[in-house]
Amino acid sequence: MEIFLGIDPGLATVGFGVIQKEGNQLRHVGHGTIRTPSALPAGERLRLIKTDLVSLFQEYNPCSVGIEKLFFSQNTKTALQVAEARGVIVETVFSHHLPFFEMTPLQIKNDVCGDGGADKIQIQRMVKQLLSLASPPRSDDAADALAIAIYTSRVYKAKNI
Repeated sequence: MEIFLGIDPGLATVGFGVIQKEGNQLRHVGHGTIRTPSALPAGERLRLIKTDLVSLFQEYNPCSVGIEKLFFSQNTKTALQVAEARGVIVETVFSHHLPFFEMTPLQIKNDVCGDGGADKIQIQRMVKQLLSLASPPRSDDAADALAIAIYTSRVYKAKNI
């Protein structure tokens, strides 16, 4: 039995998804978001992300973590904020000596949905189906993070870690 944590990085909202894999069976363990108040200075928001991420590691004890790679955005300010948050996330994972994988949105969509052009609703539906959930995750960030965890479980197995 292995636990995988998927992370969809952001500064305002970090999505997380936790799955358990036993053999070829996937089971939903948990999902949610880390939210940081926009009124706080950027450094404080980054500290909150790190603190909450450490708590997730302690609660779920993942064997591996998947993190979505930053894709380029037309909004430079948003891209820079996401890059800062992603840097804190990568450093926190690395400092906890957890194996981690980075993947693009295209790789995740191809793997989970079979279509690199899948939209948010398709991702939510496939996550619901693959994890036998009663309903799709409400948050796009959490649904994406669960898709990242599913992809990570497959990459982890393929790498024979």
